[in-house]
Amino acid sequence: MKAGGRAGIVIKNTFLSNTDNASVSLRRLLLESCNLHTVLDLPSGAFLGAGVKTVVLFFDKGAPTRRIWFYQLQPGRNMGKTNPLNDADLAEFVTMQKTFADSPKSWSIDTGSVDNRHLRPINEEPERWRRSGDAPPTRDPRRNRRA
Repeated sequence: MKAGGRAGIVIKNTFLSNTDNASVSLRRLLLESCNLHTVLDLPSGAFLGAGVKTVVLFFDKGAPTRRIWFYQLQPGRNMGKTNPLNDADLAEFVTMQKTFADSPKSWSIDTGSVDNRHLRPINEEPERWRRSGDAPPTRDPRRNRRA
């Protein structure tokens, strides 16, 4: 991709926390050569045939990542072949991404708070949310599974 290019890719959510050398190297390259500005955490069943939870990584090529905004999509229903992801499910995400607003379903982190040796975990929710209960813990981000 050329400098200034923009992309969104769908990938297994374990990409955010795997500690094998290939995953760490790829995350480091992504964070250092691209501005990974948004991670959209999708519910199970969002992509038929994937069989795993997925995330969508949105980034721009050319500048390093300084801050990452996470949004956890919660459509309030099970998704699958007869109940697919639709535009209405994404409406709040699209609106909130314009300002990268924090909410019970979204949060931002500075890349300075990321473990630079392992570049993990880049999907941690703010400690203040876990402590204060401001945001309902719908999943344990350290284990990438429902709480």
